[in-house]
Amino acid sequence: MATKIPESKLTRIEEQIDKEQKAVSYDIRELTIEYYVNKYLDGEENDDNELYVPDYQREFIWEEKRQSRFIESLLLGLPVPLIFVAEIEKDGRLEIVDGSQRIRTLAAFIKDELQLKGLDNLKQLNGVFFSELPSSRQRKFKNISMRMIVLSSKATEEIRNEMFDRINTSSVPLLPMETRRGIYRGEFTDFIVSLSTDSLFEKLCPISHYFKGRREEEELILRFFAFSEAYPNFNLYGMNLDRDGVARFLDNYLETKNKKVAPTELDNKGTDFMQMLKFVDRTFPNKGFAKNVNSEGISRPYFEAIAVGSHFAIKEKPNLIVKNTNWSILNKNKTNEFFTILSGRYHTHKPNKIRDRIAYVKTQLLSNQ
Repeated sequence: MATKIPESKLTRIEEQIDKEQKAVSYDIRELTIEYYVNKYLDGEENDDNELYVPDYQREFIWEEKRQSRFIESLLLGLPVPLIFVAEIEKDGRLEIVDGSQRIRTLAAFIKDELQLKGLDNLKQLNGVFFSELPSSRQRKFKNISMRMIVLSSKATEEIRNEMFDRINTSSVPLLPMETRRGIYRGEFTDFIVSLSTDSLFEKLCPISHYFKGRREEEELILRFFAFSEAYPNFNLYGMNLDRDGVARFLDNYLETKNKKVAPTELDNKGTDFMQMLKFVDRTFPNKGFAKNVNSEGISRPYFEAIAVGSHFAIKEKPNLIVKNTNWSILNKNKTNEFFTILSGRYHTHKPNKIRDRIAYVKTQLLSNQ
């Protein structure tokens, strides 16, 4: 039986709750789809948009059917999850913490980059682009409102991290690699796990707070091996990356390797991986796989470009020494070709996008000896 809490402790409880509530400064806004899309697209090309996707969420993973079902939910007036953003004090921009897939889906639909498909309720809309809708329906769609929680810039870094953690552990489902660890067990999975703890890899690949403890290191290594083996066509073991999507492509790759990988192949892949790490450490000192010096967090597209591009470059020239890496410097105020190749925020893992960024890095490394 519970004992009665002393009055003095009850007072301290209330005081602590009141103090902590004041530290979490936020407000809830209800804004139209048109507002969200405009704030996301205006300046997006130069990474200067007011509503932006941080590096750790740059990968776009929703398949077209899932995007279409989200659009269908909005058209039907069904409730959708809130967008959660954090206000950045130094520039007033809003960093999307939870909702980047939804915002990019809306932008893609309005820009005619998404053709609706797989709809069960609004079947007449299958195969339809936004511009094909009557202007009245276009206006109605843009005027649909969605709610957004804005964490104020007054909130401390500790509070922001705490909220990120709570989103990770409550509203965000398991990431693909977290699921794979339970489903696809075997020698190749163990091999990837062992490589993920290598000290040089940890040094070159700083993981963002958002992905801490969520198997992101293993995800990146799996992508390195899968994309290296599948390049340039990305048809491998009965899977087509363009048709099947990146998650299923990687699932199938890991499952196949666990069933059939030979000890000699593991040795060769381990050697390739370590040679690539040493080359990146030598070629991109103090930066590694990060976009900039002292960056926290790794962009998956950037990692894939540098890692796989480097792998193919040293396969062609094992003793390669690169004298100029200025082409790899990314500056939104002074954009270059590499910035442009990486700047896409929609369909980031279509074969042509992956092929372009890998080929660019390989070419630059070999041409700057």
